[in-house]
Amino acid sequence: MKPPLNNSSALLLVDMQNDFLHPDGAYARYGATSEHIAALSAKLKPVAEAVRAAGGWIISTHFTLVPGKGGEPFIDEHLKELRPFLTNGDFAPGSFGHALIDELAPADLSVEKVAYSAFHMSRLEWMLKKAGITHLIFSGIVTNGGVSSTVRDAHVHGYPCTVLSDGCAAFDLQVHEVSIEALSGVASIATCQNIVDQCG
Repeated sequence: MKPPLNNSSALLLVDMQNDFLHPDGAYARYGATSEHIAALSAKLKPVAEAVRAAGGWIISTHFTLVPGKGGEPFIDEHLKELRPFLTNGDFAPGSFGHALIDELAPADLSVEKVAYSAFHMSRLEWMLKKAGITHLIFSGIVTNGGVSSTVRDAHVHGYPCTVLSDGCAAFDLQVHEVSIEALSGVASIATCQNIVDQCG
């Protein structure tokens, strides 16, 4: 049975940030782009509007590089190897790059995260409890990283989860599809249109 879509439901926009998606963001400056990721904003806008109209919450998660002395960000070694182009100011709290993309703003709640999962060392669960949110609908990037990790943690914490198969993306389509298949064991899988219809 599908959980009702109401004020106890939330659409999670996982890392839909300017530094990942905007033409002036950190990833675009380096050329790390994907047509699948670029298409997400348009797909998710009607979903966000429908969830808002149904009384649900919009939550944005924000990958964060915490600046240390002189603004030099704390970057884990594995991330340095994967994304050597990241530098001072990228994904910094309060910056343009750190913010939710305009097409999906504003979010009702936002949470900074320093790892793949938005539950790790964050205030996310505290906010969910305060807001009375019990059903999480997942969208965003990347399917095999922040989305998968947060979905699995949500499952462990006892939240019913729905993952939008066409509302998430990865840099590689096959990786995305394999990740969606793997998540079907811990979450319901739906499309963006399914959610819009359910809200209507």
